[in-house]
Amino acid sequence: MLSADFGNLQSMSKMINDSRAEWLHFDVMDGVFVPNISFGFPVLESVKRDCTKLLDVHLMIVEPEKYVQRFAQAGAEMLTFHLEATKKPLEVIKIIRAENIKVGITINPDVPVKHLEPYISKVDMVLLMTVFAGYGGQKFIPESYTRIDEVKTLIAKHNPQCLIEVDGGVNFENAPLLFSHGVNVLVAGSTVFNAANPQHAISRLLDC
Repeated sequence: MLSADFGNLQSMSKMINDSRAEWLHFDVMDGVFVPNISFGFPVLESVKRDCTKLLDVHLMIVEPEKYVQRFAQAGAEMLTFHLEATKKPLEVIKIIRAENIKVGITINPDVPVKHLEPYISKVDMVLLMTVFAGYGGQKFIPESYTRIDEVKTLIAKHNPQCLIEVDGGVNFENAPLLFSHGVNVLVAGSTVFNAANPQHAISRLLDC
């Protein structure tokens, strides 16, 4: 959603509803954890009224434990937080679970994948950032393929049902390789919303 036209979010939601996309990825930035500010509860509530797809909310904020309930009430159905943004990752997971929504955990490209291992068995999804969190339109980091393989190994060991999502620089060229490495969910912003036909772009990514 970060790449959408913010002045036409209702039409964006309709396009997503009519497309083959299964989720809508909603980036929340606080200007502290990342050097950018996006949107919060009122915008999520508005999108929730119009969008029928699962709302996948990515918190790029410090102390996410303070805001879990508010985002759940606003419509989040999957809530993902950054491991490096909290001193209490297990508490964050527990709070999200208490809201009866799915929980995801993520790390930036400079955080070793091994730091995720204690939490893999407790989450529904690992979001692997393939750019540094904060801005849309960045270039995919090639070393991410090795990191995806590492995550896949941890998931196979601790929680085979856990999904792998990637976010950052996803396009028509790397999507097939990402799927081949075991990625389940692709977050594609610019590739979709900058396309002449966004619905066609979504289908093209899914059919890679």
